[in-house]
Amino acid sequence: MTSAPSSPIPDAGEDAPPIDDSIEPGKRLIRLPDDKGLSLGDRVANYVTRLTWRTPLHAFRLKGRFPLKLLGVPADPVPGDMRAGTAIRAGHFLHRGLKLSLGNLDFAALDVSPPFADYLHSFAWLRDLAATGTRADGAPIAEAVVRHWLAVHGEAVSEPAWKADNTGWRILFWAAHAPLILSSSDLVYRSAVLNHLARAARHLDRVADKTRPGTGQLVAWIGIVAASLLMPGGEPRQVFGEAGLRKVIETSFYADGGNIARAPQAQLDAIMALSMLARIYDMRRMEVPPFLQEALARTVPALLGLVHADGGMGSWQGSGATSALNIQYVVAASGVRTRPLKQARDWGYQRMVANRVVLLADAAPPPIARVTEAGCASTLAFELSDGDERIVVNCGGAALTGATIPADLARGLRTTAAHSTLTIGDTNSTAILASGLLGRGVTEVELDRRETPQGSRLEMSHDGYARRHGLIHRRLLILSPNGRELRGEDMLLPAPRTRRKGDKPYTLRFHLGRNISASLTADKLGALLRISGGPLWQFRTSEGTLDVEESLWVDGDGRPHPTEQLVVTGIAPAGGASIGWIFKHIG
Repeated sequence: MTSAPSSPIPDAGEDAPPIDDSIEPGKRLIRLPDDKGLSLGDRVANYVTRLTWRTPLHAFRLKGRFPLKLLGVPADPVPGDMRAGTAIRAGHFLHRGLKLSLGNLDFAALDVSPPFADYLHSFAWLRDLAATGTRADGAPIAEAVVRHWLAVHGEAVSEPAWKADNTGWRILFWAAHAPLILSSSDLVYRSAVLNHLARAARHLDRVADKTRPGTGQLVAWIGIVAASLLMPGGEPRQVFGEAGLRKVIETSFYADGGNIARAPQAQLDAIMALSMLARIYDMRRMEVPPFLQEALARTVPALLGLVHADGGMGSWQGSGATSALNIQYVVAASGVRTRPLKQARDWGYQRMVANRVVLLADAAPPPIARVTEAGCASTLAFELSDGDERIVVNCGGAALTGATIPADLARGLRTTAAHSTLTIGDTNSTAILASGLLGRGVTEVELDRRETPQGSRLEMSHDGYARRHGLIHRRLLILSPNGRELRGEDMLLPAPRTRRKGDKPYTLRFHLGRNISASLTADKLGALLRISGGPLWQFRTSEGTLDVEESLWVDGDGRPHPTEQLVVTGIAPAGGASIGWIFKHIG
């Protein structure tokens, strides 16, 4: 495995692309895009399209010539997971707490969670296998699994094996790790591998533009371009693929570089896929298209804007707290040297920094339903870290289902209560429907951020409770210049053009970091936050009743850890309420 970059967050070098990381003063209104998801006609058409995959017509469309060899082997710019690779060599796959013996691997009846299935069908595990031992040791293992996969899925097109993003990733990983799967002297087997790559490219030619918008569709188009560069005679597909990729980049990211699902993990995956494609251009000694370079230059600062001082990722929109090492590897692979984006105005995240204290806040509506399956009702939530320690966090991990996060828990991790913000009447600021989609709730967020001598000031409000409870939630955050004090105020204000609806119970939650132990003060309006071997913080609230309750925090591998949370409860009269509070570094 290659060594890690030396700095958790890369500094801007002289060759760093310019980014607009200035703070836009004054108020800004952020609205939920006017997109209610796929229409009934679109859903029916896509369903029919997937049904046709199993027909002789689709199989006929995938037939054609296949290459005798690849035009080269691109480098995989991201190192694999040594632990997962060692496990494969020992005879079993490991993924987010789940284990599957290679002896029990049956692609015809794969009984694992969807994320685990994607890990297997995408062949992302080849990277992990390649990270350990020699090619001679790993090739027999990889070849055996590829043979089994081809026997079941090589000709029969079905989901999830041929899902567009899995197919795109498979092209990238088979190319980067071709020495592991194409070292055999068995010409029939080698032909089957190369034939599948050709068939996979033809499949993506037909389905990429019908894929759910977002990172999955981006990876599908990247697979098309990758195939055009890997196989002889790919010039026409390259023209087609680059045109499609340019278009999907425009629709997959906001102007500030954040992805439309608003998910840090999706951002990390997108940067990784774009970086892998860039290596294929390098392998062919071709210039990386300017639009691809520009995409990386925009997406990397946005990603870095959501990391804490320790280099690890914040927990937003289903993502877990991905480790600093993983982020370093992907950012290094991109080749982009830049600063973290302070204010992602369209993506909806705000970043405030004072010394080694970092505050991240969600200042936008949740993503639209059609681009995510793990969208969270997290508007106005924040996270706070002091150096290597997380002080306030969100639970995170709703998209990381596995052995330790069953579906019921994942649904709970999407709720407003799983985030460090305020709830009214134990309801979500944006509804989470029984189908799993996001429903009505936040449609507008008003934002006002200023830099003052007293520190960084961020004021946000949302209308998620206006319809049901007649109240607007407004949150004010002020981070002192030295980072030793965070003052906050949560206000519930009567919504315009709504009837007053009587007293409403509210709950204000601050989920605490993994290493923090909280103890209440005698007046039950404060708590001491002790960190073993770390800084000492104090919390105080001006209103309500303060308690310490159990909570959990999900790491980047999808493992939940028991934690605590500060819970302030009270009653807001029809005229509204104001709850002031403070986190203060005291030692």
